[in-house]
Order: sequence, then C-alpha cells, then structure tokens
Amino acid sequence: MRRLKLALLTGAYLCLALIVSLLLWRMGATPAVGLSAFIGSLGLCFAFHGIISNVFDNAQLKLDIETVREAHSILVEQIEKIDARMTTLVETVAEDAEKRSAELTSEVHQLEDLMQRMSERLESQLTHQVAAARHSASASANARVAAPVNAMLEIVQDALAENRVDLYLQPVVSLPQRRTVFYESFSRLRDETGRVMMPAEYLAVAESEGLMTAIDNLLLFRCVQIVRRLAKQDRKVGIFCNISLASLADESFFPQFLEFLQGHKDLAGSLIFELGQTAFNQRGPVEARHMARLASLGFQFSLDKIVDLDLDFQDLARADVKFVKVGAEMILEQLEEQDGKLVLSSLPDLNAADFAALMRRYGVEVIAEKVESERQIAEILDLDIGYGQGHLFGEPRAIRDAVLAETAPPADFVQAPLRRRAANW
Repeated sequence: MRRLKLALLTGAYLCLALIVSLLLWRMGATPAVGLSAFIGSLGLCFAFHGIISNVFDNAQLKLDIETVREAHSILVEQIEKIDARMTTLVETVAEDAEKRSAELTSEVHQLEDLMQRMSERLESQLTHQVAAARHSASASANARVAAPVNAMLEIVQDALAENRVDLYLQPVVSLPQRRTVFYESFSRLRDETGRVMMPAEYLAVAESEGLMTAIDNLLLFRCVQIVRRLAKQDRKVGIFCNISLASLADESFFPQFLEFLQGHKDLAGSLIFELGQTAFNQRGPVEARHMARLASLGFQFSLDKIVDLDLDFQDLARADVKFVKVGAEMILEQLEEQDGKLVLSSLPDLNAADFAALMRRYGVEVIAEKVESERQIAEILDLDIGYGQGHLFGEPRAIRDAVLAETAPPADFVQAPLRRRAANW
C-alpha cells in the first residue's frame, strides 16, 4: 500500500512539474528554461513531500509514545494493585500465624503456670509435712503428718533401688545456626505403677532425707555413658549434668564421686556440672573446695535458675563457671531505654547489647533458656547471645529403654549412698 501511494504521488509530482514547464514554454520561454522549471518544480514537490512526511511521521511517533506511556501507566497501576494485594495477603497470613502462635504460647504458659502452682503447692505441703513430722510434740499428730512423707520417701527409695530413674535430654543450640552443641540432662523417677514423677514431688523429701547423692550418682553415671556413646558416633557435644549442693558438701560421698571422675577425666570438656544461682551463692568452704578439685580435673560449671543479673563476674571466673543460663522472658522484660540507649534494669550503666560480650571477657557464655517463640529469638540475637535452649528448639525427651539398659550403672553405684543413709539412721 505504501509503495502504491509513493508511485501515485511521484506521478502527480511529475505531472505538476510538466504542467509548469509547458505553461512557461507556451508563455514564450525557451526549452532550456522550461526544462529548468520542470526540474525545479519536481524538486520543490519532493522537498514539500519530505516536509509533510516528517510532520506526519513526528505526529505518529508522538502518538505511539503517548500510547506506550499510557500502557506503561496502566501496567504500573496493575503492578501496584498486585503488590498491594500480595502485601495484604502476606500481612494477613503473618497476623494469622502470629495469632495462632500467641494463642498456643498462651495455652502453654497457662499449662505451665498450672503445673508450677501445683508443684509449688505439693512441694510446700511436703515441706510442711516434713517439718511437722520432726518438730511436732504430739505422737498422734506425728503419725498423721509423717504418713504422706514416709510414703513418698518409700517411693523414692524403691525407685532408686529398682533403677526406675529415667534420663531426659533437651538440646542446647548455637545461634543463629540452631545447631545442637550441648544437651541438658534431667532425671525423672517412676513409681511402681510407671507414673513419671516431677522433681517438685520428690526433691523436698530426697534432699531432707539425704537421697540426692544417690540421684546425682545415677545421673552422673548415665551422663558419662551418654557422652561416650555420642563420642563413638563422632558427635562432639557436651552435656549439662545437674549436681546438688548436698552432694558437693557430702564428705563421705564426694571422694567416691571424684574418684569416678578421675577415671573419666578425658570427658572433662564434654561434661558440665550445673548449679542453681542460689545454691552457688550459698556454697561454703567445703563446697568451694570440692568445686575447685573438680575444676583441677578440667571439669566446668554452669549456673541456672538465675534470679539476679547483677552477677559477680570475678567470682564466676574464679569458680570456673563457663556458662550462665538466663530465662529469655526474664532478660527481655529487663530491657528498658535510658538516655537514648537500651539497658538492662539490673545493670543500668551497661548497654544491653554489651552484656554477653562483658560475660565473655570473663570466660562465661550466656545461654538464653526457656525460648518459646521466634519473636524472642530476634530480640535475643540483637543482644549478641550465642546459645539458646527451650521448647522452640526441642522439648526434653526420654532416652530410649535400649539406651537406658546400656547405661544402667552397677548395682553398688546407687546402693552405696542408700546403705550409708540407712547406717546413719
């Protein structure tokens, strides 16, 4: 079509130039002048055609540009709408997930609070019963109050004698990688019906009746066996093993405890003894001396049940404490802003982000325990805390029966403390 238009226009321009030259010739012009007029007219027509074509081409180009711009605007508008919809969808999904997580966390907290209250109430009842059994002047009252205590005492003794003590392990992970580097060990006793008893049920009786050494003996033996089993699998992880202040203070028990560890001092880097902060602060010269003897073999210590972050860092370093476990909710609740900086209420002169670094200067690593939500993880990472423990990373799990059978201690290992207790009676 375009070629046809060009041919027709060219023919029209030739006819027009020819008419102009003929008019000049008729008016008396010479043939040379007529030819020049013909060529000039033809050139003028083509020049005019070029100008007109450029004008139309520019107009068409502008029209095309405007069309592209309109299409681009429509595309941008559609993309913005899609982005807004995606943002709304993501926010809705995140809100739903957060809501479900919050509801689940709330339910877990309620259950834990209920269990804690029940445990505290039971522990309080047992403590009062023990005190009443020892100090009551009335023989009949003694008999009535001592009955539950004696029953619990018998259950604990039977569980130890029959080796009905389970070992539970909970992972401790590095942050932010969440790779398991430690386990914390827990002991749980079972009665003759197979019911698992929580520590709050039997600790008061076990401590008052001198049975904690037997429990610590059994837990230590199994922790050593588990560490050796993990070493065979080429898994270089450590285990936190709880030890009571009573065991550290027992002059007849501790030498045997130390002798057993001397035979396994190659595990010093993998076995960490754990005490509560209150017990650590209440240690006397005997307990401190025994802790120093364990440290001389290369064993390390950890503190948990932290209630005050205003710690004596030099005392921790002297006692070879290498880990401090702080509740995630506790440390986050202490965060407050002062003079434009984030601090801990217990340490207002120190930036909150510098707390873990200050502990490392004294050779102590901070472990955030009882971590239950991703929100806590984000805030813990801002505080430069390198380790975490809690249900978010894994709940305490019982060691399988087959493994427990492999880690069962010799009969005399647990019976010896029981016999010593009987002899003291």
